[in-house]
Amino acid sequence: MVVAMEIANSQSSSLTPKIPNKKLLMGNEAIAYGALESGVSFATGYPGTPSTEVIETIARLNPEVFAEWAPNEKVALEEAASVAYTGLRALVTMKCVGLNVAADPLMSLAYSGVEGGLVILVADDPGPHTSQTEQDDRYYGKLALLPVLEPADVQEAHDLIKYAYELSEKYKVPVIFRTTTRVNHTTADVEVGEFITLDRKPKFNKDIPRYVRASMKGNLERHKWLNKTLKEIEDEFGDLGFNWVEGEGEIGIIAEGAPYNYVKEVVPKIGGGFKILKISTPHPLPRKLVVEFLKGVKKAIVVEDGAPFLEEEIKIVAYEEGIRVPIYGKRTEHLPLEGELTPRLVKNALLKLLGKGGERYLKPREVEGAENLAPSRPPTMCPGCPHRGSYRALLDALRELKFKKDELPIHGDIGCYALSLLPPLEAIWTEYVMGASISLANGQSIAMNKKIIATIGDSTFFHNGLQPLVDAVYKNLDVLVMILDNRTTAMTGHQPHPGTGGSETGRKFNEIDFEALVRALGVKYVKIVDPYDLKATKEAIKEAMQVKGPAVIIAKRECIIPVLRRGEIREIPVVIKDKCTGCKACALLTGCPALVFDEERGKISVDSLICTGCGLCEQLCPFDVIVYPSKK
Repeated sequence: MVVAMEIANSQSSSLTPKIPNKKLLMGNEAIAYGALESGVSFATGYPGTPSTEVIETIARLNPEVFAEWAPNEKVALEEAASVAYTGLRALVTMKCVGLNVAADPLMSLAYSGVEGGLVILVADDPGPHTSQTEQDDRYYGKLALLPVLEPADVQEAHDLIKYAYELSEKYKVPVIFRTTTRVNHTTADVEVGEFITLDRKPKFNKDIPRYVRASMKGNLERHKWLNKTLKEIEDEFGDLGFNWVEGEGEIGIIAEGAPYNYVKEVVPKIGGGFKILKISTPHPLPRKLVVEFLKGVKKAIVVEDGAPFLEEEIKIVAYEEGIRVPIYGKRTEHLPLEGELTPRLVKNALLKLLGKGGERYLKPREVEGAENLAPSRPPTMCPGCPHRGSYRALLDALRELKFKKDELPIHGDIGCYALSLLPPLEAIWTEYVMGASISLANGQSIAMNKKIIATIGDSTFFHNGLQPLVDAVYKNLDVLVMILDNRTTAMTGHQPHPGTGGSETGRKFNEIDFEALVRALGVKYVKIVDPYDLKATKEAIKEAMQVKGPAVIIAKRECIIPVLRRGEIREIPVVIKDKCTGCKACALLTGCPALVFDEERGKISVDSLICTGCGLCEQLCPFDVIVYPSKK
């Protein structure tokens, strides 16, 4: 909101852009611009949709800033905290579930506080569109006693993060910057300013009571300081330009984040009589502002994405202040507790509040018709994905070892390879949290007294797979761990990780050798295979299954997408049509979308537009009718 920016800018002259400029930006890009305009010198995190583009944009716009990925969110937050201790400004980014990983240092960091501004961007995913859960990270602000800011749109995302740095340094606390998918990935015109470099010399002062949590008496004092600071921040939020009241009426709407835009869209269609309180500071709640608003309405509804966090906080304030205004929202079933809000859902809720039968408001017929006409597009591994070969070889190896279908658990992890749960592979049994595949295999190897299989990606292994593998070696657990090394963090857009030696900004880093690392942990059976070679991969798996104790297979083959981007296209096979029996074995065993069955002719063909020449179908054809022209 440009108006909000002007109001907020009046509080601090450092927020005023020197040379205003309008750009078409995605929400994450706007956040990156705001951080660079604030003089951020260190940015890190772990890639995860919908947060990823923030670090990538900073790295692209200003390579002088140390903007690089960390192995996981805990490491990222600790490194950023140490930078902020020295007086420099730092940024940490992660998706919703990433804050679970960083929660341990977050709690202690709240007590120690910071010197330079530290913003923790956590991108929640109501829906969820690309996440395991719909967790609402505003609760972490309440748990850690830290301020939480949430922008409503792209412009405000840019403006609010600049205020976040001012807030962080003024009160010497980290600030949680909560976004949602609709803000992160919406594109809009944004007023931006000049990037700045702060003239600061990093310095870290020794302060035992502040920085050493073993200092029990110091902890009590820091807790008192944190509570006092939070109260001061609450008072400031009451006059903050990012919170405002608009409209006139006896029915109040309290909106936060992206749903504020839905309120603005549907209220004119319903009619007048609504008074709106827009909030960008869910924690601590601007108590005086909320109380004054509630006293001016006869009933109110809270519109927010995620859990009923704001609704619960407002009801607590109303009860404590003796305000008897009915407050509606998710808890009263005016809005759903699950899923992402939409303008339709908000309109339903307001009509219901007015007693106009909003629950009967349906989608327009043309929308329903478009949804019915849209073709189904189930997710699938890309043509040439090396994970397809890894799982095909694994399933075939177990069959040849006389295991019945679905007899032996195969644990999956977070990454593209989770798509192996779909037909025709239907391989993995679980997909839990980062690194859990090995932990789950560890536990079941003990409980079931047999070898259990874990499959985990390369980036995921560095994120949280090392520790459970250490435990497997330590306890000599009977597990087979397949590290699916496709040389990148593929699912979130091909970011580098310690196993690639790559960098987001072009800096030269060291590549961690998977085989050397695993052997150093004490794993005695380690073998590297090419998942495009089904026979060799299958034989390695059969051999590893006979090993007592932990065994590791590294299925190493680069993700096909960066290969294609470099123009390194392999030879495309063809089908000898007059010899093809139409058995569909190639398609049924791989699920490759490049294999097309002609129902009329009863033959398989290879779609040369999307085939990458991986060779799996050639190896699986029982009649040798899929061939490479150069080998004819």
